[in-house]
Amino acid sequence: MRLDKLIEERLATSRKELKRLFQQGKVLVDQQIEQNPSRNVESRLHDIRVNGVLLQTTDVYYVLNKPAGVVTANKDPQHRTVIDLLQLEDRHSSLYAVGRLDRDTEGLVLLTTNGQLGYDLLHPTKKVPKRYDVVVNGPVTAEDVAAFAQGIVFHGGITCQPAQLTLVTCTDHQSMVHLEIAEGKFHQVKKMFLARGKKVIALKRVAIGPLRLRDLPPGEYRELTQAELESLASYFR
Repeated sequence: MRLDKLIEERLATSRKELKRLFQQGKVLVDQQIEQNPSRNVESRLHDIRVNGVLLQTTDVYYVLNKPAGVVTANKDPQHRTVIDLLQLEDRHSSLYAVGRLDRDTEGLVLLTTNGQLGYDLLHPTKKVPKRYDVVVNGPVTAEDVAAFAQGIVFHGGITCQPAQLTLVTCTDHQSMVHLEIAEGKFHQVKKMFLARGKKVIALKRVAIGPLRLRDLPPGEYRELTQAELESLASYFR
């Protein structure tokens, strides 16, 4: 949560009063004077005190295993959404899906009310790795692995960042691989394999940065553990 927004909401300050608090050094984060009003803070990670008053944030963080057929959106007139999978009491109006998945793609979606965290996790400069299990309709070769490591070039000249492709199983008709990328172009994974003459027939995201899907069943969700939240601490700024 933005620090200035937190102070305004919890202490009912005016903009003028808020500015004065920062100018007078009365805003402390982890016992240090904080002068950045837009800093992203979380009371489960930071000690936040303003003029001696301890402030608590209320952002929520859910890991959800999106099934195929569900859209990554808050509302959709035709299809079930990731928000529809939540219990009514957990459907906060400001929930934000970090990292969209196609309707036919399964796997990890982070839902949070902390929009700044979502922005930073997806920003290209952060190069947050995203890991996928992928099944394609043909054999994956050593040449494919090398091409992904070099940076796949889409039809049209767009070049992807180097990606790590690990072969799991391979036959003449089908292969399963693990793929790790650090960017999120539109339909990127499918287009990368198409550029190598292969079609993705199953796609599942299993990790975003330090977050893992693990054994969470499709359609289920859970709150981040304290350890998982702490693993994201470097993305709060």
